[in-house]
Amino acid sequence: MNRMETQPIRQKLQNILRWFVPVAAILAFASWMYISPEGALGKFDAIGYAVCHRIDARSFQIGDRQLPLCARCTGEFYTAGFALIFQIFMSGKRSKLPSRGIIAVLVLFFLAFGIDGSNSYLYLLKQTSQGGLDQIPNLYVPNNILRLFTGSGMGIALAAALYPIVNQTLWRELDERPALEWKSFGILVGLVAFINLLILTDSPIVLYPIAYLSALGTLSLLVIVFAILWIIIMRQDNLFDYPCQLWLPFLSGFTLAILMILSIDLLRLQLTGTWSGFPGLSG
Repeated sequence: MNRMETQPIRQKLQNILRWFVPVAAILAFASWMYISPEGALGKFDAIGYAVCHRIDARSFQIGDRQLPLCARCTGEFYTAGFALIFQIFMSGKRSKLPSRGIIAVLVLFFLAFGIDGSNSYLYLLKQTSQGGLDQIPNLYVPNNILRLFTGSGMGIALAAALYPIVNQTLWRELDERPALEWKSFGILVGLVAFINLLILTDSPIVLYPIAYLSALGTLSLLVIVFAILWIIIMRQDNLFDYPCQLWLPFLSGFTLAILMILSIDLLRLQLTGTWSGFPGLSG
């Protein structure tokens, strides 16, 4: 089949998808809204429930209510969402990865995330193994401050890698400059550090928006990844000139993201019977 013959077929498929994807999105979203807990924070809990253990003792609290994600995931996903928004305003269509120096710092962020996460997981296993792992020493006693900051470092690394890749995939005309340079990178890290210090005040004025941003950051990352996969599968990479042309790929990404969250929510709810953290795990 030559190129001229495939063009009408592709056009027909596009016309079908323009109707099918919105209907699928509505059905998927309605199903998820139906099974998820009541209230705005309840819906955000259901997003966090699909990606996070949601252990109460490892989460920040608004009064006696835990945030939708644990401290580490809160840092990771609110920061990733914030860093993506930051780059949209600061970098536009810049499509080059950061310099080697910035990448080296991002690798350090990644290593800190891995070391603190592994140490924290070992601490949890030792608490639940009734002495069976006491012979393995912890590097230090984990805490939510370290979880927040190492999670935030990972969020910056994720956004710094994802944003130029997205631009490389979407746009017909690329801006070949790095998406993050030292000045913008320093501003981003400084803003995230300042927000983290505000989070540690435990003020509801700070924690409520962070609860929203962390859950929406989680959803946004999933939507972006699925949208990029959709564009690649549909062979639409580097065909876009304006953001308004992206509604179908990103609605498709939203639909797939909601279906994934819905599936994990239903499976975990079936296994545990609770929207809270995994039963029997604490500390």
